[in-house]
Amino acid sequence: MRIGLLGGSFDPPHNGHLLAAGDAYDALSLDRLVFVPAAVQPLKAGQTVASADQRLAMVRCLVAGDPRFDVSTMEIDRGGLSYTVDTLAALSGLWPHAQLFWLVGADVIKSFAKWREPERIAQLATLVVLQRAGDGAVPDLGSLPGAPRLLESRRVDISSTEIRDRVRLGKSIRGFVPDAVASLIAAERLYR
Repeated sequence: MRIGLLGGSFDPPHNGHLLAAGDAYDALSLDRLVFVPAAVQPLKAGQTVASADQRLAMVRCLVAGDPRFDVSTMEIDRGGLSYTVDTLAALSGLWPHAQLFWLVGADVIKSFAKWREPERIAQLATLVVLQRAGDGAVPDLGSLPGAPRLLESRRVDISSTEIRDRVRLGKSIRGFVPDAVASLIAAERLYR
């Protein structure tokens, strides 16, 4: 079984996440792609706006009804700082015969050496670097451990920061997030 894993704060999750996940699902011939919302990302501690439970609910809305995708509550259930190496070790135990692919954006290459046990991460999963089409030069994967793969995904200029700013300013987020996510943001009065 081939399982892709997409971690992040998802504050909020948006259509760019969904499209990148779909591109990875197809390009890597995955059997399943699992979104893994972080309880607290170590390199973003204190920066999330929505609670872990609210972000989890939004991710569930994002992928609802799409049989390719699933959501893991592992990091939120564990609480505290969410380290990729801990999550991959636990998932390797749950799926001992699966080939795991950890999906990250090209921007992560700069900070990957700061992650906890980057070499062990590369042992537990194939690191897949998602580069948006048209982002210029191909990133140098030589600084990453293991045998990382580069995967070009479509260019979607949507960011969680922009969505939070639009909500705060009273602007529409239609087209940025699925309607179910927008409804949850409105109901919970997030990002105001």
